[in-house]
Amino acid sequence: MTKSVIVADSSPLISLSIIAQLELLPQLYQRILLPPAVWDEVTVQGAGLPGSLAVSQLTWLEIQTPEALILEPLSILVDRGEAEAIALAQSTPNSLVLLDDAKARRVAERLGIPRIGTLGILRKAKKSGLITEVKLYIDKLLANGIYIQPSLINAVLRDIGEIE
Repeated sequence: MTKSVIVADSSPLISLSIIAQLELLPQLYQRILLPPAVWDEVTVQGAGLPGSLAVSQLTWLEIQTPEALILEPLSILVDRGEAEAIALAQSTPNSLVLLDDAKARRVAERLGIPRIGTLGILRKAKKSGLITEVKLYIDKLLANGIYIQPSLINAVLRDIGEIE
């Protein structure tokens, strides 16, 4: 069963904004939730930075505050935005969390929360026929200073048939 709700952290939103592919999210998911800390990180603290304007203008984002009891223990493990995203996904039925940070992904995994990253979104979009090529977007992310593990790039490109 595919998840209908995705809870986003800031770095994947910024990455998707850099490659002008934020619109993939509402094409792949029924609801896109954003915790307040992520909204603040991208649009207020990040004013003038990549993603800030694009994210601030999205009409399909739903800002939702996670439950304090779930959030509290996560706050000591990862940054505020990641903690809020994981907490919100944990308390939202049929959801997954959109995270790129390796430590935050491990925390979500230990809690049994399904997760996906920027490359996972691009992979899913290609498999759904929404985009025709992923490598082009990866190259643009790398050119804009976004770090992606080479082994992850190779695994994704191999999986979708863009490299042997």
